[in-house]
Amino acid sequence: MRDKLLFAGLFAVGVGILGASYHNLMRANADTSVPADHSGPVMVIDVAGQANGEIRIALRDDLAPNHVERIVTLAERGDYDGVVFHRVIDGFMAQTGDVEHGTDDANARRWGTGGSDLPNLRAEFTDHPFERGVIGMARSQSPDSANSQFFIMFAPAPHLNGQYTVVGQMMDGFDVLDDIKRGTGGNGAVVGTPDRMERVTIER
Repeated sequence: MRDKLLFAGLFAVGVGILGASYHNLMRANADTSVPADHSGPVMVIDVAGQANGEIRIALRDDLAPNHVERIVTLAERGDYDGVVFHRVIDGFMAQTGDVEHGTDDANARRWGTGGSDLPNLRAEFTDHPFERGVIGMARSQSPDSANSQFFIMFAPAPHLNGQYTVVGQMMDGFDVLDDIKRGTGGNGAVVGTPDRMERVTIER
């Protein structure tokens, strides 16, 4: 039903252009470009692990109404609670949201290979740039394969612009984001004990 195996390798292409030194340069320069008239839902993620604290995200239903509706649905069902950050690449992004396998600590090899029990979404690409703090929906090779997984940018990644659906922008919690446990290797897979979204709620 889903292109499960392709989620794990989502960002293999182009990762090499982003490094730790660039990340360190950008971490003090948070882009909080949430529209002043934003009236959409706000996602609140309580992060636990190496990083501890709250990340607040303005969900951009003006850019991607169907994707935001999906995130809100899964959050309000409690499906995101306890899901790990399974792929974290320093200077690039932190990926989470595998509600199918992301809470199964006994089968870590399956983290990032699943979605939800809901159908995949059609792409809602825009020209909004992937800057630090932007949230995008993960997908496989097909543009219309996003489901439940999403990623949060540590730094700008222009090569993603127009290729992935932007669903939100961080408002607060950049210090928490920067502390999330990093993965290893080119794929950024987190080994050992990953950080996780302990609880995810929606404010309207």
